Amino acid sequence: MMAVVYHMKRLIIAGMLLLVTPYLQAQEVQPAYQEGEWFKFRVHYGIITAGYATLAVENATYKNKPVYHIKGYGETSGVSRWFFKVEDYYESYVDKETNLPYQFIRKIDEGGHKKDKIIDFDQVNHKAHIFNRKHNTRKTVDTEVSVQDMVSAFYYLRNKIDATELKEGDETTLTMFFDSENYPFKLRFLGREVMNTEFGKIRCLKFRPLVQSGRVFKEQESLTVWVSDDDNKVPIRIKASLAVGSIKADLEEFKGLKHSFKIVVDN
Repeated sequence: MMAVVYHMKRLIIAGMLLLVTPYLQAQEVQPAYQEGEWFKFRVHYGIITAGYATLAVENATYKNKPVYHIKGYGETSGVSRWFFKVEDYYESYVDKETNLPYQFIRKIDEGGHKKDKIIDFDQVNHKAHIFNRKHNTRKTVDTEVSVQDMVSAFYYLRNKIDATELKEGDETTLTMFFDSENYPFKLRFLGREVMNTEFGKIRCLKFRPLVQSGRVFKEQESLTVWVSDDDNKVPIRIKASLAVGSIKADLEEFKGLKHSFKIVVDN
């Protein structure tokens, strides 16, 4: 049980990265989200609920600029919390026009292992200014052009996807900044699938992020992600094959969607 709960936060992180997808089209598509959007996911191992994760979008200002304040939170619950307590907070302040992040906050407590960092992005000079609040240290790291953090990337790419052009096997890479490093992230489009959910049947786009194998994931291609094939690009399910089995995060509740949520109706 402890191993399952320990890996829960990896799945939460993967969920935030799930829309790193091919085809960032030059033309604009309909904005996929708005202030007030909120998702809740149940993270489970078989019938055992390991915890819950949420994502929420609010209006805010950052240095007098209008931004979206995006908040991610994950925690263990019930019996799982007795074995291994997890409370993870992730926040990103994203420019409403460019969809680029200005600040990323990561505050985690995983069984007593704690991190507390604030990263301010200089999108003009391509720098990340990192303040480690736990150790009261600061440093600056070079970043890529138009760098994204792990939270902002999810929302940035939701606004750029043109699913009509996706072909099975398409791949792309994107660089994200996490902790103190730039990370390349590759994703493969697997096709379309109708998913049975508690909301009904949902047409989905299916992706496979290519992750580094080793201590957490069994192999490079051990993560699969489904998102709604509509203007919202709602994450429906994330499934990870781990050394201890398979763990899933399923969308359980939502509100504040910008577009109608399409359900497949059987004739």
